[in-house]
Amino acid sequence: MTKVSLDGQVAVITGGARGVGELLARKMSARGARIALLGLEPELLKQVSGRLHTESDWWHVDVTDHEAMARVAEEVKQRFGKVDIVVANAGVAAGGPFMDSDPVAWRRVIEVNLIGGAVTGRAFLPVLAESRGYFLQIASLAAITPAPMMTAYCASKSGVEAFAHSLRAEVGHKGVRVGVGYLSWTDTDMVRGADQDDVMRELRQRLPWPSNRTYPLGPAVDRIVAGIERRSAHVYAQWWLRGMQSVRGYLPGLIATVGQREMRRFEPRLGSVRRGLVGAGGEADEAARRGATERDESVTA
Repeated sequence: MTKVSLDGQVAVITGGARGVGELLARKMSARGARIALLGLEPELLKQVSGRLHTESDWWHVDVTDHEAMARVAEEVKQRFGKVDIVVANAGVAAGGPFMDSDPVAWRRVIEVNLIGGAVTGRAFLPVLAESRGYFLQIASLAAITPAPMMTAYCASKSGVEAFAHSLRAEVGHKGVRVGVGYLSWTDTDMVRGADQDDVMRELRQRLPWPSNRTYPLGPAVDRIVAGIERRSAHVYAQWWLRGMQSVRGYLPGLIATVGQREMRRFEPRLGSVRRGLVGAGGEADEAARRGATERDESVTA
């Protein structure tokens, strides 16, 4: 597939303050792309933007707010003149047994990961149609295979995968390419946060190779950048994920059998699993929502 030079391209990255989004911004900027960073951590976004090699800017916005995202999309176009690439990367996670899960945190995972991806697409597709650009939805190994203790995350990532595949059929005739990015466990704040819980860490370590490893961030993001340059329909951050596609039909039954055995093993310790969002990104999301609630209450008081 022909590679498209990133030099002079305008790329929007949600969740750009840390992890995959932050390193993706740096690597794309090093290849000449101009960068618009979106997220909930203004100080970090400002710092990331200030370290980039090319023209960049940042917007403090919640990807689940369709009115705010529509406004940001217009501002980004005014600031840079166009948008060529949008990476819907923002995401949060929560673990633990569904029956005892925090309903607010569970719902927030769906809202940020699935609804946020769709809101991002809705906001930026008009400008991508003008540039005949590329929309990359970041999914996960969790879209390919179910996993116990990850109901919200697996549901959200399966959802964004289906959303992106459906969208590809709708907008291809307009010249817009749509891709899905798949990552296994990658060394980010989210994964490190999940690993702070003993049960979640041990459960993951008992997965079959190679899905029981944590992979370095740099090579994973290099593969994502290469996929963006090729406007790929499927982008695999770890080499072996491509092979999972051919066996995914067998995985629900396999996971159901093995998962029951593992859940029985961990049953006495399940009460200790943290119920909220995990990692520094999860903490930032919770803080932003608390701040928004306090502002709303002060206005109505």
